[in-house]
Amino acid sequence: MSFSARYGTLIGLLAIVALFAALSPEAFAKGSNLINITQQMSLLAIVALGATFVMSLSEFDLSVGAVVSMAGIVSVTLFGAGWGIVPVMLVTLLAGFAVGAVSGLAIATYRMPSFIVTLAMGTIVGGITYWISDGATLFGNIPVGFRDLGRGYLAGIPVLTLWALAATLFAAFILDHTELGRRILAIGGNREAARLTGVRIVPNSVWAFGLCTLFAALAGLLLTARLGSAHPTGGNGFLLQAYAAVFLGMTAFRDGQANALGTLLGAAIIAVVANGLTILGVPNYLQDIFTGLIIIGAVLVRNIGGRAA
Repeated sequence: MSFSARYGTLIGLLAIVALFAALSPEAFAKGSNLINITQQMSLLAIVALGATFVMSLSEFDLSVGAVVSMAGIVSVTLFGAGWGIVPVMLVTLLAGFAVGAVSGLAIATYRMPSFIVTLAMGTIVGGITYWISDGATLFGNIPVGFRDLGRGYLAGIPVLTLWALAATLFAAFILDHTELGRRILAIGGNREAARLTGVRIVPNSVWAFGLCTLFAALAGLLLTARLGSAHPTGGNGFLLQAYAAVFLGMTAFRDGQANALGTLLGAAIIAVVANGLTILGVPNYLQDIFTGLIIIGAVLVRNIGGRAA
């Protein structure tokens, strides 16, 4: 793998940062804004890191946005019923894992397309979320200690940033240093070859999809902690951006393979572009166009670098 193919996306991020710093040194280049960017990208990074597991299987999970929303509604509802912080988080994370596990079981057992299964599952989860919330924003009696998980600082670093870093290390450890990760990557590389070498497709797929939605549920909890409320569609905007981050990450460090560090880099690119364009006063619809062009450009650079290798 050539240098440009391995590190081109990272160099691209540094170039984008340098460009915005030159265009708006008094605002973008401030240390406080750079820290703010890490906080802004944290929730997206966590959702995208979950999606990295299913992308490593060469599959998709379209329910992640609905699971983010569900986690917020479930947590606020349980807080309103008098539950403590730890039980609420455990039950919400287990519920999130269960959504993906059911999807993974159906996909792996019956060879159903992941697009269809997870789209249906996301629709079901969204319906349940609306049913629980009655379509309204929920506030409930959210404890201060829980809100600190999304709003606090530790040694000047946003707690959300630390959550994202911890999620990155965990995802990287699972994918790169465990038997589960090796099996997931083997299935994604060649399902039939993996099966013939003794890799069990169903349980490993269940784990990959379950971890995907577990991360989405974590992001939903942290989003609720940060906002102090939950809306039944609060997580819908994460779906496309999360997979954009994963695709960007697949152009970095490894030859077209989903990886945790690359996904974090992809989320950083999306966050830097959004922050820089906002500071420059660029309308939201143009930000979407720029983000799309950057993704296409990153893939193009990787492909050209790969052919040159």
